[in-house]
Amino acid sequence: MAYSNFTLETVRTEFQLEIVESAGIFSNLEPVTPSVELTADLEKKVPVAAAINTEKARSELIVANVLFELREQFDRAISFFSGIDFNVDPENGLTGVCDFLVSLSPMQSILQAPVIVLVEAKKEDPAPGLGQCVAEMLAAQRFNAEKGNDIPHIYGAATTGTEWKFLKLQEKRLHLDITIYPIAQCDKILGILSSMVEQKA
Repeated sequence: MAYSNFTLETVRTEFQLEIVESAGIFSNLEPVTPSVELTADLEKKVPVAAAINTEKARSELIVANVLFELREQFDRAISFFSGIDFNVDPENGLTGVCDFLVSLSPMQSILQAPVIVLVEAKKEDPAPGLGQCVAEMLAAQRFNAEKGNDIPHIYGAATTGTEWKFLKLQEKRLHLDITIYPIAQCDKILGILSSMVEQKA
């Protein structure tokens, strides 16, 4: 089994997770104003990504730009990776490629703990990516613990680029925000991601 094989139900049962669904868990967080460059990029790239309508286009033209902006907002004190193998626990199926992950380490050449945010990109609907994202979050939780850099919360996002859904994992309790955040609210999305990096979400 690999990350991509997990659904929200299989990840819940196999890892005995308690799932708490709420609307707007992250809605009260302070927005972060995107740079002029990101705003201009999204104005040009979002329509193109939507027209091409593949996971690859949405990842490269929207998601990567948002995460690059997040890194810049933190003066490159964090790192983000795209499309890397993250094989943590093969016996439990926690293996495979992560679309995007964010580490609190500034080192960009090597993935280091703690991994804090996992982002799973989908073509049309973020919901099918939730199980895969949660499996990757569980892997990050184990990866951090093995490296002696355990942190209280692991965060996740399932996104089409134009729609974002956010999650928070604390031990075996998974908080799922059922609110969908559109890319038109990029400042809100950046605010949520920034609070995740700061462990304030």
